[in-house]
Amino acid sequence: MSDIVAFNSVAEEAAPKAQAARVLAGPRGAKPRRALSGRNIMIYGTLIVVALYYLLPLYVMVMTSLKGMPEIRLGNIFAPPVEITFEPWVKAWASACTGLNCDGLSRGFWNSVRITVPSTIVSIAIASVNGYALANWRFKGAELFFTILIVGAFIPYQVMIYPIVIVLRELGIYGTLTGLIIVHTIFGMPILTLLFRNYFAGLPEELFKAARVDGAGFWTIYFKIMLPMSLPIFVVAMILQVTGIWNDFLFGVVFTRPEYYPMTVQLNNIVNSVQGVKEYNVNMAATILTGAVPLFVYFVSGRLFVRGIAAGAVKG
Repeated sequence: MSDIVAFNSVAEEAAPKAQAARVLAGPRGAKPRRALSGRNIMIYGTLIVVALYYLLPLYVMVMTSLKGMPEIRLGNIFAPPVEITFEPWVKAWASACTGLNCDGLSRGFWNSVRITVPSTIVSIAIASVNGYALANWRFKGAELFFTILIVGAFIPYQVMIYPIVIVLRELGIYGTLTGLIIVHTIFGMPILTLLFRNYFAGLPEELFKAARVDGAGFWTIYFKIMLPMSLPIFVVAMILQVTGIWNDFLFGVVFTRPEYYPMTVQLNNIVNSVQGVKEYNVNMAATILTGAVPLFVYFVSGRLFVRGIAAGAVKG
């Protein structure tokens, strides 16, 4: 017991000395950063201004789509709705008129789904095999084939519209969904092949050589080794194709008939309709509905998109 008392007395005497030594030695560790430094104010200020630049039109669209026409005519586009109504959304989807048709965006939505799904699947499947062959199987003429694909990626679409119209007409599929699916598949091929080639070229070559030593062939290596390691680049390809095909207007209006118009063409016809009163709330609701699908796809798979685009665009 006496030892414990002696120890406590020694500790009490040593504590002030240690504290004084720390004060004399000065602060240790990393220097704390000020939260309101000039660098932080510039970075966050720029980000806030850019975010407002893009979010302000979206805010106006949402607020206008939730108002009735009498409230819109008062003129304050930034004010929130006094009385929220969803009738513009229902009308934009189901009963907005374009000429003699009054079925809203619903028909265009399902046409876009029928165009986007097969175009995306077919183009990604073919481009992934192309990229795998160009990266790992150096066949004769591979460089020439790759060069032709890259050149094709930089040719303006408008230059090739008329020849493609002639080709589709001769094949008997002009004005059909099949013809438009083929067009989207072909035009997505160059950039997708480039992404897949760069991604597969960045994978460890030892895996490919080990599989070859074990006797694996072209398709066995592709399905059992390359595909399981390629989820990020497949997500990137899917996002690029879905957003590009869904937002396309030019091909949709050129290569299809009115009953097969995609959602973007239907939106244009609704907004530019000259019949009756100009319903701004319906137009805003229709615009948001048309852009909802690409936004949903991006927000669901955005993290994989960043990983995949970095791997597929930088390596190779």
